[in-house]
Amino acid sequence: MKNIILKLRKKLKKNSDAKTRESFQRFFKEEVKFYGVRAGLVSKISKESFGEIKELSKKEIFSLCEELFRSGISEEAWIAADWAERIKSRFTPGDFKIFERWIGKYIDNWAKCDTLCNHAVGSFILKHPGFIKKLLAFTKSKNRWMRRAAAVTLIIPAKQGKFLKEIFQIADKLLLDSDDMVQKGYGWMLKEASRKNEKQVFDYVIKNKKTMPRTALRYAIEKMPEDLKKRAMEK
Repeated sequence: MKNIILKLRKKLKKNSDAKTRESFQRFFKEEVKFYGVRAGLVSKISKESFGEIKELSKKEIFSLCEELFRSGISEEAWIAADWAERIKSRFTPGDFKIFERWIGKYIDNWAKCDTLCNHAVGSFILKHPGFIKKLLAFTKSKNRWMRRAAAVTLIIPAKQGKFLKEIFQIADKLLLDSDDMVQKGYGWMLKEASRKNEKQVFDYVIKNKKTMPRTALRYAIEKMPEDLKKRAMEK
């Protein structure tokens, strides 16, 4: 198992390039650890490396994911999230505690949060929708990434027109959040929900526009026609 991680890290170091290293930090307000590997290459390396571990047990794969998250390096966290998503057919209810712990312990920027929650955790919720109540509990966390996770976990279901009631419940809980990362997260969730439920999302925005932070509002209406955007932005 240790050799798998060592081999992966060797590939990442080999594929690091100066241009990516120089530009990486500008995408984040907080200090981040990274190799400087282009996103497309990280995905390719992740897929290739997963081929070597796919026959392992879920417990063993999750253990490898944890080791990657523990390093704090961005590309390793993205690969951990990808590997977790690749075994979504094996997800069982008990896995939620693992995802919750990973978010609380290892997620420290928006990219790690979104990569894990958009896919692996979102796939878990699609398979076990009863756990949406746990996302509602996330909205009360002091950890900004847990609060963002409550919203961005529902990005894929929102695109599919699912869980609209719960999406509005989460938006209600996060509506007045002062953290811009959280505002962008739930605004993004509403934007994706508007693809299939434009009227309902528009009505929600109009109802709350006097209190909704402008950052969240702009995200929420991004996919709407210009006339609706104009009405939503009117003071």
